[in-house]
Amino acid sequence: MSSSNTSNNGPSTVQSYIDSAVGTVQSALGNLTGSAGQESAGETKKEGAKAEYDASHATVKGPGFTASSAGAVTRDDPDRTTGSWNQTVGSAKEALGGLIGSEQLKSTGREQNRAGQEQEARGQVNDFVSGAADRIKGTVGGGIANITGNPEAEAEYQRQHDVGKTQQRGAEVDIQKQAEAEQARRE
Repeated sequence: MSSSNTSNNGPSTVQSYIDSAVGTVQSALGNLTGSAGQESAGETKKEGAKAEYDASHATVKGPGFTASSAGAVTRDDPDRTTGSWNQTVGSAKEALGGLIGSEQLKSTGREQNRAGQEQEARGQVNDFVSGAADRIKGTVGGGIANITGNPEAEAEYQRQHDVGKTQQRGAEVDIQKQAEAEQARRE
């Protein structure tokens, strides 16, 4: 296995872990035996593994969709978009209620914002779980198709894996952004 993924499967997180472990062992052996070349090759393999790991997590998150380095594009669960919209409208109502002194509008806005947060979280969980399931099905199915010598099925399972990974990464991006915003709000 090489430090760069030369197959048609694109960047792989698992492959990056394998390459990192191999690079660490190779570097340590080079250090123990006094072989600068072996140690350098191990360090190069570890750097390649880090680049592959980063590439395997590369996504572009847009409004309502996610695109990945594997070329897959997925739409967000509708609850994510609707929940985000409800948060925005709720926050506006809450601010307007505070501005004009209407406790009822402020309270209604606060409740709509909270409901929107819950709705968006449900959509994120749906996308994350659905994406993980598709990744697993794609990986297992692709392995079986490879063993049975069915390249068409293997390609379709790879597509399923890539779509699942993209969907999962899109949810991860939004969850991470929310966690960072919550952390900043607390500080």
